[in-house]
Amino acid sequence: MNIEWAKLEEGEWSLYLARTEKGLCYIGCDSEFKDFERSLGKYFPAAVLVENNKALQPYMTEIQEFLLGKRQAFSMDLDVKGTPFQEEVWEALAHIPYGQTVTYSDIAEKINRPQAVRAAGKAIGANPLLIAVPCHRVIGKNGAITGYRGGIEMKQTLLKLEKQG
Repeated sequence: MNIEWAKLEEGEWSLYLARTEKGLCYIGCDSEFKDFERSLGKYFPAAVLVENNKALQPYMTEIQEFLLGKRQAFSMDLDVKGTPFQEEVWEALAHIPYGQTVTYSDIAEKINRPQAVRAAGKAIGANPLLIAVPCHRVIGKNGAITGYRGGIEMKQTLLKLEKQG
């Protein structure tokens, strides 16, 4: 199975996107590139990575529009792979409205597992689709901007971008 990938550069943003024949399966930042193949291997163990900017162009366009404040929702197909619990958490993330934030506790309650706050947090941290599955919209109960796979600065920038939109 081939997974096609491309690098998106937009202003200060430098992201890696990957897709299967079903849809976008990964968005990560520059600091993760050395782990890119390993990260994808967790979800797609037999995959062969093939650089293909043309195949990723429709996805890159939507992400660019989002980063430029011209898009609030995505229409692209996603191919999200994880454990059933992770997928349940990621589905809950997908329903957080643009420009709004929720807490880790809110996500645990949304999936009817109010005691699973830490497990929900771990699943949020494992989200392979930064931005498209908006884990950046999850903050600490006290309002603190907490952990993010792309780094706290990236999370703060995304939240600020949505507040302006």
